[in-house]
Formats: sequence, C-alpha cells, structure tokens
Amino acid sequence: MAFKGAPDSVALILFFVFWYAGNMKYNEYNTAALNAVGGKTSGLTMTVATMQLGVCAVYAMIMWAIKLNPAKLFGLQAPAKQSMPNVTQADLIKSMKLAFCAAGAHAATVFALGGDPLFGQIVKAAEPVLAAIVGTVFYNKAPTFYKVCCLPIIVGGVAFASLKKGGDGSYSLKFDVTALVFGMLANAFAAFKGGENSKLMADKGIAERYGGVGNQFAVTQILGFIILLPIMYATEGAKLPFFFDKLKTDSSLQFNLVMSGLAFFIYNELATYTLKVTGAVTASVANTAKRVIVMVYMAAVTGKALTDEQKMGSGIAITGVLLYALIDDLLKSKKKTKAA
Repeated sequence: MAFKGAPDSVALILFFVFWYAGNMKYNEYNTAALNAVGGKTSGLTMTVATMQLGVCAVYAMIMWAIKLNPAKLFGLQAPAKQSMPNVTQADLIKSMKLAFCAAGAHAATVFALGGDPLFGQIVKAAEPVLAAIVGTVFYNKAPTFYKVCCLPIIVGGVAFASLKKGGDGSYSLKFDVTALVFGMLANAFAAFKGGENSKLMADKGIAERYGGVGNQFAVTQILGFIILLPIMYATEGAKLPFFFDKLKTDSSLQFNLVMSGLAFFIYNELATYTLKVTGAVTASVANTAKRVIVMVYMAAVTGKALTDEQKMGSGIAITGVLLYALIDDLLKSKKKTKAA
C-alpha cells in the first residue's frame, strides 16, 4: 500500500508553519552570509544574491534528476513526482522577461535587507503601491478606487518609520538609504514579475509544457541565475577572487550561503502550496502576518530593536497592506448583506 502521509488539513497547517519558518530562516541566513563577506560595504552583495540563485538552480536540477520534489515532506506527505518540463526554446525566450524581473526582485531584496534587515522589511511592505502603479501604467490593470484610498496609509506608514526623534524632541528623516532605495526597487521588480507571470501563464500551451508552477518556479530561478552572472562579474568581478578564497575556507559563509539559497527555494514552494488552496482573504492575512513575524524574529536575531517610530510606522503600513488586500471583498460582502 502506497504511503499517503498526513491528511491534507494537517499538511496545510504544516505548510503554513514551515513557510513562515523558512522565510524567517532565509532572512537570518541571508544576513549571516552578507556579514561573512564583510556586510553591506564589502561590495559583494550581488555575488551573494547570485550564488543564492545558483544554489536554487542546483537544487532544481537535482529534483529533476531524481524526479521527486521533497517539499511535501514538510507536510508529512509523500514527495511529489516532478519531471523536467517539456518547454521549447521559444518558451524559454518568452520566460526571460519573467526571469529578469524575478532575478531583479531577488537581488534588490538582498541589497535592501543587507542595508537594514528591519527597515528593509518595512519598505518591502509598500509593495502594493508599486504594484498599483505598474499594473495601471504597463498592464492596464488599475486597482479599484477603494484600493487606491489605502495606498496613502501604506506610504504614510513607511514615511513615519523613517522618522527619528532628536535630543531636542524634534523629528527628522533618518533611514538606511540602501534599504529604502533597493527595497522600493525590489517592489518595482516584484510588480513587473506579477504582471509578466500572468501574461506568461495565460498561454495555455506554455503552462501545459511547464507541467505545474513548481517547474515554472524552478526554471525561473535557473534563468535568473544565468541573468545575474554577467551582472555580478561586471559589478563585483574585481572582488571575486577574494570571495572564492573565503568561500573555500570560511565554514560560516559556506553554510549560510547554501542554506539561504535552499530556504529561499523551499519557502517559496511552501507558500505556493498554501496559497493555492486558501481563499484570497486567508492568503492576504497570512502574507501580512508573515511580515510581522519576520520583523519580530529578525529584531531578536540581530539584537537591533525597532524604534518607537518604526513600530508605529510598520504597524500603519502593514495595516494599510491588509486593508488594500481585503477592502474590495469586505465592501462586496457588505453590499450583498444589504441587498439580502
């Protein structure tokens, strides 16, 4: 008799738990890997980001070689079968836009979190603002009026988190520029990634040849790695000998680089497992809760407490994100109740 494992309801709870845990550990391993090469001023942040995708690429190829995806083991279920996708050269070319945006979002996020892991997370919470702008301008997908009304709350929260109280009681803007600039750049890339993903998967032929979102994600990471390689050599090539010498001897760098890549791949897969079987409301709440939990966890790991302004600002921004995600459904339910 074939091993069936835990019931789907139990597996779903475990996927949620390990999605959150994987995201937290990714942030921790990523910070440790960056610190191992000298931190945000080392000039090796792009190298770390690229090598993480390299780990993802190797992991994907191992899955295809053994024809099994072990991710479902986190839900105490049997590994799913996963064979190499039957994509054509034309399919890969069409996938390059998505891969470029995904690689850009990943690299920019690594830069942002390297600048300030806590403030970087706050800035990342403003992703719906960029998604609304990009969707409206480039994909003809404008948010509703009510969603637009939520955007100032998100922006205001991030702005408030950027304030610092001086000794005389007055406030001034003080924040990590790297975290702000690259956090917003990551949000922009993520917005384009969402648009390109929708366009690509609208082609039923490509979707069928990929054979599932797992394969699509794996191919995207491999293409992203290939895209980032020349950028890494162009921007940090002079320091690569130092990086590889350190990689040979520094066990901390070896461990955290590999584990950050694996955690990134696996938590994204677990997020897919959970979100595709939950409703939009549950997904929105889960994503919002994840940001709060990751910030609290990283504050504990780094020993850097959030300032009062950052606590209030992040709370305002995250509330705005939650409202943005839910407001249409809430108002729709209210209208239905009145009609009844």
